[in-house]
Amino acid sequence: MPAPFHDLDDFLALPRVSGLAVSADGTRVVTTVSELNDKRTEFVSAVWELDPEGQRSARRLTYGIKGESAPEFTVDNDLLFLAVRPGPDDDAPPRSVWRLPAGGGEAAELITFPGGADRVLSARAATTTVLGASMLTLADTVDDDRRLRTLRKDTKVSALLHTGYPVRYWDHDLGPGQAHLFADDGAAEARHLTPHPGDALREADIDLSRDGAFLVTTWRQPAPRGGRRSVLVRIDVDSARRTTVADDPDADLGTPAISPDGRSVAYLRETLSTPQSVPRITLWLKHFDGHAVELTGAWDRWPTSVTWSCDGSSLLVTADDNGRGPIFVVDPSGPEVRALVADDYTYTDVRAAPGGVVYALRSSYLAPPHPVRIDPDGSVAVLPCVDMPAIPGALEEVTARTADGHTVRSWLALPRDDAPAPLLVWIHGGPLASWNAWHWRWNPWVMVAAGYAVLLPDPALSTGYGQHFIQRGWGAWGAAPYTDVMAATDAACAHPKVDARRAAAMGGSFGGYLANWIAGHTDRFCAIVTHASLWALDQFGATTDGAYWWAREMTPEMTAANSPHRFVSDIVTPMLVIHGDKDYRVPIGEALRLWYELLSASGLPAADDGSTEHRFLYFPSENHWVLNPQHAKLWYQTVLAFLARHVLGRDGEWPELLG
Repeated sequence: MPAPFHDLDDFLALPRVSGLAVSADGTRVVTTVSELNDKRTEFVSAVWELDPEGQRSARRLTYGIKGESAPEFTVDNDLLFLAVRPGPDDDAPPRSVWRLPAGGGEAAELITFPGGADRVLSARAATTTVLGASMLTLADTVDDDRRLRTLRKDTKVSALLHTGYPVRYWDHDLGPGQAHLFADDGAAEARHLTPHPGDALREADIDLSRDGAFLVTTWRQPAPRGGRRSVLVRIDVDSARRTTVADDPDADLGTPAISPDGRSVAYLRETLSTPQSVPRITLWLKHFDGHAVELTGAWDRWPTSVTWSCDGSSLLVTADDNGRGPIFVVDPSGPEVRALVADDYTYTDVRAAPGGVVYALRSSYLAPPHPVRIDPDGSVAVLPCVDMPAIPGALEEVTARTADGHTVRSWLALPRDDAPAPLLVWIHGGPLASWNAWHWRWNPWVMVAAGYAVLLPDPALSTGYGQHFIQRGWGAWGAAPYTDVMAATDAACAHPKVDARRAAAMGGSFGGYLANWIAGHTDRFCAIVTHASLWALDQFGATTDGAYWWAREMTPEMTAANSPHRFVSDIVTPMLVIHGDKDYRVPIGEALRLWYELLSASGLPAADDGSTEHRFLYFPSENHWVLNPQHAKLWYQTVLAFLARHVLGRDGEWPELLG
């Protein structure tokens, strides 16, 4: 059976699994599956029910033309979800909360808000539901919010007045709406829990107690010099009374998880970084009637999620670990950390069920995300859902030894052909990240199917290798991260199935930064692709959507020393620059300046007639990532054509839709 990665249309048509919800009694498990719409211009998600025992095929539950998301079970096993469902009188209604009865039948709209619902949480042992929705800054009630939104729409006003920082985030402007929380327990109208929250609840981490009596949420507060810091607050559902649970001036607090007995909350504490010191993330436990204790201070890994077991005897924690992402069990009364499951996968969406059973999604570079059941002994069973695609190659691990005595590990994806393949070094973003989970946007198997060996290195600053490994690259992006990538490249080039004479480098975000740095420091690569990349760090620092954390990380001297733009005259390698205009994390100004300086000041400048070997792929409507399927196809087509020209020495097939 041919792998779908040889044809981009087949690749993009693969269904994508995300999210997981498990009922309180463990009898129902659902996930969402996204598929292309008929025009192949949008991914539309639907809720699918899984067999908790792993015996029966998955069953689709929802069929809305705009899709459904964020499934959540009520105490009665009804299914709640978010959806936009146009009606005869309104073809563009806001997103609402819908309820599908456990016994079957049609879904009914539960509640709607003028600005749309964006979150739903249901108590495990009560009928209380907490809802998230946006309201305009000056609105005191839902009716007032509706009036103001209508007024802005009718008068075509888009202006925003800011009184603090930040003013935009990833790909959208902040304001004039603010995130609010409401409680619904069957009364005629949902109760407002958070009047005038400001920016406090933007992308908040929230957990609702089992009895529905209170919730714990992150709460953003202003900090000096345009900064933000996160504390934990408790909000009583009946009274809307808010009290601070945990406040640490030296750290951001997040990911609260309330214990099943409601007496304590576990959370993650991330210390504030400085130019000299990398942050540290540890798991803490706060007893509501006592003090907070650190549970993983001696563990040299960063927890990424936390979930209580159903009986409250343990905490389930995920963490990056040597190119994987296992589930660990943490004893809430002591420092013990042990692996529940530690294989070649990365686990997300961990959900505890009665009897010590755990459900989760897992993925690796051999399998996209898929649901599994984990029994108390750690055995894993795959739950039938969507078919796994055939992989067009083999995956190996490669390790390299650096000059300073550290080990750098990488994944190496290889074609099945025996002939040595040209090498594509693909550098991850972050930079605090790891190549340890399936990527739909940056998928190595598309490149393997085109004949390339793809190296996925985890250089200094990568997570999953301990605190010191991150510290090696802190504030010195052009030092250990660069030399680590070069060492990993040398190790890959020594592989008998790699053609060391033909190699390219590619990366996005921080990976794009390193691609730019590589371009100015070596000519060993035939081509370089840089996506959403940082180019002039002094310019970037004040224009990114989170300038305050950049100011915490690098001094002006560090910024100057590590800025790739200083080495533009040394660039002699053809570069493909890719950027989206709606990218506020790495603003478009980085690409515009890079493009101009490549043509005017690089060692491979434009000719007198304006012709150049460099290329600039610009997406006016995309953000930091390229999400629309028609643009994702163009992204892969353009990259492959550029690599074919400069690595394979033949004319590639440029997308005809680009003119």
